[in-house]
Amino acid sequence: QMQFVESGGGLVQTGGSLTISCTASGFRLDYQAVGWFRQAPRRAREFVGCIVNGGGTHFLDSAEDRFTISRDNSKNTVWLQMSGLKPEDTAVYYCAAEPRDRCTVHHQAYDFWGQGTQVTVSS
Repeated sequence: QMQFVESGGGLVQTGGSLTISCTASGFRLDYQAVGWFRQAPRRAREFVGCIVNGGGTHFLDSAEDRFTISRDNSKNTVWLQMSGLKPEDTAVYYCAAEPRDRCTVHHQAYDFWGQGTQVTVSS
């Protein structure tokens, strides 16, 4: 089965940092963009950021100065490094692949969604 496996979520205090990862299972990440999304209870899925195969990134405005995305194709893994976390960052975080290597905010363009990892920021 082709999907991502996310890990590294947890509970962190406001202002803290957390790095979550997603590893592709059953397929290679090469030449695909990878997007990070999040979904809080009773809210729609929200684009967080993405990274193209060449390493360029694009972020949600509120994450621009606090989040970083990196990738290592040899490890088939992408990381979302978050700092300055706020309670409003609390959500289940998902990653997915965009097979045309484009950063887009539209979740419908992405495939191979993982099960997500919970990030909780306490106030």
